[in-house]
Amino acid sequence: MTQSVLAAIVSMCLGTSQLSAFVALPGAPAGPLTVELAPYVVQEEQEPAQTPLTSQETPAAPPSAAQTNLGENTPSTSEHGASEEIDYAALAASFPSTPLVTSSLVALDDSKSWWFSRNTTKTPPTAQNDICLFDFDAYYLGDTSEKNIYLTFDEGYENGYTAQILDILKANDVQAAFFVTVPYIEQEPDLVKRMVAEGHVVGNHSDTHPRMSTLSEADMAAEINNCNAAFEALTGRSIDPFFRPPEGEYSIRSLTQTHLMGYDTIFWSLAYQDWDVNNQPGKDAAYHSAVDYVHNGAIVLLHAVSQSNTEALDDVLKTLKAEGYQFKSLYDLPDAHLMLEALQKQQAQ
Repeated sequence: MTQSVLAAIVSMCLGTSQLSAFVALPGAPAGPLTVELAPYVVQEEQEPAQTPLTSQETPAAPPSAAQTNLGENTPSTSEHGASEEIDYAALAASFPSTPLVTSSLVALDDSKSWWFSRNTTKTPPTAQNDICLFDFDAYYLGDTSEKNIYLTFDEGYENGYTAQILDILKANDVQAAFFVTVPYIEQEPDLVKRMVAEGHVVGNHSDTHPRMSTLSEADMAAEINNCNAAFEALTGRSIDPFFRPPEGEYSIRSLTQTHLMGYDTIFWSLAYQDWDVNNQPGKDAAYHSAVDYVHNGAIVLLHAVSQSNTEALDDVLKTLKAEGYQFKSLYDLPDAHLMLEALQKQQAQ
C-alpha cells in the first residue's frame, strides 16, 4: 500500500484533507528500555473548579496486520459485542458527554495525557474533551447501559504478585486483560503462558514503554510489532488486538498509527495511585478506590506490581459481583462506529 493511499485513509478517518502522506513505513529499531510511569490526571467531577490531581498510569488471534509492516496493515476487524446483543440506543442514553468530532484546535502531533473526571455517584465519568475516540476504535468506557466491568492490568515488570492475582481471578471465575511489554514477556514466560492458558486477554503495551506520540510512525510500528513478535515467539499465536498507550500518553498521529495497525486503543475510566511499590495505600484504600467509584461500562486499570491491589482483589471481585456487576472481555466491547452513530442520532433528536 502506498503512502498516498494511507494518507487518504487517514484523511477519511479524521475528516480532513490537510493530512498529506505523513504515514511512514516501519522498520526503525526501538529505543532503549524504558519502563518509567508518567503522569495522568484524575479530576473529581463533583468539584470541577479544583485543580486536577496528578497521578500516574504507569485476546483468539487478532488481525494478521499486527504481525506485518504498516504498508500491509488494515484496521482491526475484530467483532465487538458479537457475543450478545447490545442496545446502542440505551448505550447512547447512558453515555456521558464526549466529543463526537475532533476539535480543529488539536494538531496532529499535540501530545495528550489521558485524564478522566471521576465521581462518587457510580455513574460513567466524563474524560478528555477534544478528540473523537470512536474514529480510532479507542475506548475508555464499554457498554454503559448495563452493569458491565472490563478489568485490565498493566504489566511493565513483575513484582511477585501476578501469580496470586491469577489465582484470585480463577477462584472468582473472572476474565481480565493483561497488557505486557517485551521485557515482561521475555522475563516472565511462564506467567504469560498461564494468562493465555486460563483464557485472559493479553494485550500489547509496546516493546520499551515509550511515550508513543514522541516517536515517528516507523518507531511506533516497531514498538507494537516487536511486542507482538515476542509474544508470538513464546506462545505460537498473535497477541490480542488491543493496545494500551504507555504512560497514558497519545496524539492524533499515534491513535491513527495504532488503528491502522489493527489495534483498538484501551484507556480507562477507573484507576488510582497504585503503581508506586514504595508507597502502597493499603488493602482498605485499594478496595474503596474500586468499589466506591465503580460504574456501568467501567474499564478498570490496575497495576499488577501493587501489593494493595493484590490484597484487596478478592474482596473487590466478590463485592462487585454481589452488587450485580458482570466482568466482560475486551472482545465484548461495543462497536465504536455503532456507538458513534447512536450518539450522533441521540444528539440530533
